[in-house]
Amino acid sequence: MRGESSGQHDAFSYVSLEERIPKNHPLRTIRERADRALKRLSPLFEEMYAGTGRPSIPPERLLKAQLLIALYSIRSDRQFCESLSWNLLHRWFLGMTMDEPGFVPSSFSKNRERLLEHEVAPRFFAEIVRQAKAEKLLSEEHFTVDGTLIESLASLKSVRRKDDDDDGPIDPDNQGVDFHGERRTNDTHASITDPEARLFRKSRAAATKLYFSGNAVAENRCGLIVDFSVDDILTGERAAALRQLTRRKHRHIKTVAGDKGYCTKDFVATLRERGISPHIAFIDDGRKVPGLDQRTRRHASYALSQRKRKLIEQAFGWVKDIAGLRKSRFFGRAKTELYALMAMSAYNLTRMATLRPLAT
Repeated sequence: MRGESSGQHDAFSYVSLEERIPKNHPLRTIRERADRALKRLSPLFEEMYAGTGRPSIPPERLLKAQLLIALYSIRSDRQFCESLSWNLLHRWFLGMTMDEPGFVPSSFSKNRERLLEHEVAPRFFAEIVRQAKAEKLLSEEHFTVDGTLIESLASLKSVRRKDDDDDGPIDPDNQGVDFHGERRTNDTHASITDPEARLFRKSRAAATKLYFSGNAVAENRCGLIVDFSVDDILTGERAAALRQLTRRKHRHIKTVAGDKGYCTKDFVATLRERGISPHIAFIDDGRKVPGLDQRTRRHASYALSQRKRKLIEQAFGWVKDIAGLRKSRFFGRAKTELYALMAMSAYNLTRMATLRPLAT
């Protein structure tokens, strides 16, 4: 029998949001773990807000909204706020009712400043890592370090000489921007819209762009990211890796894997001083790197570390292609790092939901 569309709608709905979401939906596991982490951060949230005044957007919803933006490749805060008017799945994930008004885009973006001020994103990321450790998904002995480039939102047209006193607007038609014959370096030039970004090019054949450096530490059992930071591109991957390894209890670390960019005498020597075996990809060009000779590379554990090293590349690929972090959507390192930490948290939650789903 052919169905008919009456064109009339019921005045009330007696089906709850909870009933509309399938019991096996992957967001259920992610939401449960996220709520568990947010509950532990509740004392911090109490310190962030005054006891009286106009109610603001709950910080729990702000953070969970960042997870949704990363998980569903949402391009902007405005697009996300608009989706709350029709996307029941997003409302369910945030704990909103169907009749509750959505977020105002300007207020939603403004509240991010409070998250930056109290460094909420690093603590949320740490809580997710703590859960993975409690569920015995982390290796405490074998790790991989690597870095990636995050393109700045600023355009090359915003680059000016540091001694340029012209504070006028950037010429959108390139009439007043002419770098022909002029050598641009980070010592002499800087972006006026994103001064923290640095000029860099991946190779001689690549174009010079404004970049940040994203540096991560992954454990080798399941490929979960245990540390991540957005740094100045001039800091260097090796210096960032040593700083991140110092934050962990390196007396438990036995091996650290890395690509050929970490194959230097200083980096290998520092790992050896800490009692860590350097499972670094070797540059076979006749050079000698003390501490990374055949006595290290002949073992099966070295080959295993080189195979496990690709897991950190999967994390970088996910946050760039899915979470949209190939190019930052914010000006400044701090805001870029806030979203990057939430994107890495979303990646870890997705991996944990696959590796060890919670009972429903």
